[in-house]
Amino acid sequence: MFTFCPLQGAQSESTASQSILELDGGVKVLIDVGWDESFDTEKLQELEKQVPTLSLILLTQATIPHLAAYAHCCRNFPLFTRIPIYATRPVIDLGRSLLQDLYSTTPLAATTIPRSSLAQVSYSTSQALPADQDFLLQPPTPEEIAKYFSLIRDLKYSQPTVVPTPTFSSPLNGLTITAYNSGRSLGGTIWHIQHGLESIVYACDWGQYKENVFSGAAWMGGHGGGSEVIEALRKPTALVCSSKSPNIARPGERDQELLATARLALERGGTVLIPVNSDARVVELAYFLEHEWRKDSTAENAALSRSKLFLAGRGVNNVMRHARSMLEWMNEGIVQEFEIAADTSRRVNGSSGGSKGKEAGPFDFRHLRLLERKAQVEKLLGQELEGGEGSGRIILASDTSLEWGFSKDVLKRIADDPRNMVILTEVPNLSTNNRPSLARTLWGWWAETNGADVADKPQSSDPVSGNGREVEVTEVTRQALAGEELTLYQQWLATQRQLQATLQTGGGASLEAAADLNDDISSESSSDSDESDNEQQGKALNLSTTIGQASRKKVVLTDEDLGINILLKKKGVYDFDVRNRKGRERMFPVTIRRRRNDEFGELIRPEDYLRSEEREEEENEAQATGGGDQDNLGKKRKWDDIATNKTGSGTGKRPQLNRAASVDDQAADAAPDGPADDLDDAGEDEEDQPLGPSKLITSKEKLAIKLRIAYVDYSGLHSERNLEMLLPLIQPRKLILIGGSSRETAAVTATYKNIVSTSRGVSEDEVDVLTPEIGTTVDASVDTNAWVVRLADQLVKRLKWQNLRGLGIVTLTGQLLGPATAAAKEEEEESPSGHHHEAGDEEGANKRIKTESGDHNVSADSEDDPQHGAKTGAPAAALPTLDVLPTAMTSAARSAAAQPLHVGDLRLADLRRAMQSSGHTAEFRGEGTLVVDGAVAVRKTTTGRVEVESIGLPTDGGPATQVGGTFYAVKKMIYDGLAVVAGG
Repeated sequence: MFTFCPLQGAQSESTASQSILELDGGVKVLIDVGWDESFDTEKLQELEKQVPTLSLILLTQATIPHLAAYAHCCRNFPLFTRIPIYATRPVIDLGRSLLQDLYSTTPLAATTIPRSSLAQVSYSTSQALPADQDFLLQPPTPEEIAKYFSLIRDLKYSQPTVVPTPTFSSPLNGLTITAYNSGRSLGGTIWHIQHGLESIVYACDWGQYKENVFSGAAWMGGHGGGSEVIEALRKPTALVCSSKSPNIARPGERDQELLATARLALERGGTVLIPVNSDARVVELAYFLEHEWRKDSTAENAALSRSKLFLAGRGVNNVMRHARSMLEWMNEGIVQEFEIAADTSRRVNGSSGGSKGKEAGPFDFRHLRLLERKAQVEKLLGQELEGGEGSGRIILASDTSLEWGFSKDVLKRIADDPRNMVILTEVPNLSTNNRPSLARTLWGWWAETNGADVADKPQSSDPVSGNGREVEVTEVTRQALAGEELTLYQQWLATQRQLQATLQTGGGASLEAAADLNDDISSESSSDSDESDNEQQGKALNLSTTIGQASRKKVVLTDEDLGINILLKKKGVYDFDVRNRKGRERMFPVTIRRRRNDEFGELIRPEDYLRSEEREEEENEAQATGGGDQDNLGKKRKWDDIATNKTGSGTGKRPQLNRAASVDDQAADAAPDGPADDLDDAGEDEEDQPLGPSKLITSKEKLAIKLRIAYVDYSGLHSERNLEMLLPLIQPRKLILIGGSSRETAAVTATYKNIVSTSRGVSEDEVDVLTPEIGTTVDASVDTNAWVVRLADQLVKRLKWQNLRGLGIVTLTGQLLGPATAAAKEEEEESPSGHHHEAGDEEGANKRIKTESGDHNVSADSEDDPQHGAKTGAPAAALPTLDVLPTAMTSAARSAAAQPLHVGDLRLADLRRAMQSSGHTAEFRGEGTLVVDGAVAVRKTTTGRVEVESIGLPTDGGPATQVGGTFYAVKKMIYDGLAVVAGG
């Protein structure tokens, strides 16, 4: 059994992706936890209902449509973090950086508390519900986001993994998952899920074209290519594929179109804004523009080098740092470029010329400047363009929706100049709340002028002038709660704690953590861990008492509600019964100092291990340098002081918590990429987001758009032609289309049915294409005919089982008897008269044949419905029986089944280990070639065929000379790994 239900993205223009696969035995698999820029919690309600029954979670890409809701689910959905989660390493690392950027940039990502939930608390406590005020949930901190992503288990491509059964889930029965390259992004995955008879391929948002950085999807074998789909992805029982197929050009043509469009503004000295997401896709754009500027700088008539490149985003340094360490996930051209740069660097360092002429690596940016602070962006926009004509600038800024991030700030500053331009690289989402985003509005103007629709090819791709048309820009900020609003929030928080505590043990951990870390509104944040922990813990423990005192109805929590906290909050109580208690109820509520850890373990302060003479030397050096602001120059800095207060000691500012997420981030910020300029001298960001409970403040303003609008598709998705060519080659039994609008889904369905019906000579109605809507469950089980029969005792005794990777395999040849015939035979064998035929075997055999032929007509009616016994629940005697063949038919059956059948799948890695254990030398050379003893090469084609080739050289001694040499030893080992079955 296999059912499929899309929770988001099916037959809609939203790119968010969420899907539920339910397999036989109650096994539920969630693929992707995507969201869109609306951050509407109502879109996650159905997912929240499914969490207690989920067995497995798979993530496909490190983009907002595929994992933007991951941190929200981990923080707010009970039991979500206990579910096993699998993804590739780039998806884990880049996804962590993406969500840290997301939550530090837009308050909307934290989501608002439903007003219905606040209304219930307000009614029960007679609190006045504020009008048109949205209370925000506490966003996860960068440390919490890193903790959530550390729960994900990483996989490599083409690595079959048998998922172990979690303790809370039903048995997975050998569920096997395998990740394949989907193209389009670093670590992007096509998932192959195998469970019993079901072989499911989940391919959402894949790209077939080979780009500058990313390889194409692995349908044809990845880097090597091929003319046939690889065996593992061919002929699945179900293929889940995205029907979104934009009219895109090949990467080479697309790159030149983007460059030509940008030149129109650069030649006039304007600013080009390209909205991007700080996810895996930004690597492609950054690499292309950097290398175009490198080529232009060495040309005779340099035109582009007079313009400047910038990439602005909160987490762009993290993204580029991860990209430098993930070259093996990119195409072979990037790897070769890195090797050339490394060889050149070694030669230069070894020569007398120093580092002059050192070759830059693929992601060592010489022209692209990375900006992570808003103050840097403000200073950049405040600078006048020098050089006049032809000296413009290109700014890549997050986010693509233009609703938040640096892209929104840049657009507001450049919108009134006709020389400037904004280039959209993807078709923006159309939000379900009927309020299109700013990017969607601009794209609509461009599409209207060029005669384009979502699924239509535009008549022209020329830029469109805004002509001064106005758009409404929404500004969203956070404001700390105070007074009655704060009391109402605390009431709601206490209610949610009690509800989660009843659902599971420790279920309120996320809410308690939110209160512990963020309820300190009136106090300044302290760098000392002991003081902050004591203060936060004290406020958390006194929260219920504060609620009781502030409530108008004087609601006081009972002793059962207080739990273990009664030892602190009630006078005269010195004992608490911890028997049959779980979690925090078993431990005295004492403050425990949390150790500061990073990915390498516990942090160590070197100054704590100084010898006395070293400490004296440092004190003397500090005194020699003077007092005042110079006191710290001679001392070693503490770990938390790295990369803070670069431009001075801002005593009136809080530390930038979002920018101090990790030491790697700070190191990257200390050594920025790109040409040196005065943007590093920009002061710290003046924005100071409240750390405690807060509410959402929304303001709107009108913005006149006079710049030009262009669109160049840089999404990297598959095209309509890719679907037409690949889907018939994959040959799925059932095709499930998601991830596209209703129009796109209908077009792909019609095209696929037409191609398959023409090639196979069947009607279009016989081609199975499922197009479920959001929330609709469809049955996509494999069409099999299961027959239930009884095995005769004589036949069971002759069976010879073979074990193959935990499975028992046997082949048998028998005669199917109807229920009446089988019953008559059993009576004949059990009756005393049946022994008269033992003296004459031939006579007894002839009589049995005559009796069986005579009873054939009697049992014909029962044999017409072989499933009768299985469907009606008939007793075992009413089932058809498979018995041994008569003597006269045995020889004919043996001749028909004389050819043996090899069952199983050979893995070259297993063959390599087996040959090495038997004393041979075996190693991989080239792409998928196993060389044994330097004389025999074993390859496995995309169709699963195993090719063994020997050069025929003689060997001296060793295991290679035994049993006919290495060639026959390899063949014997191959056959030993398969089950050889034949008719018996």
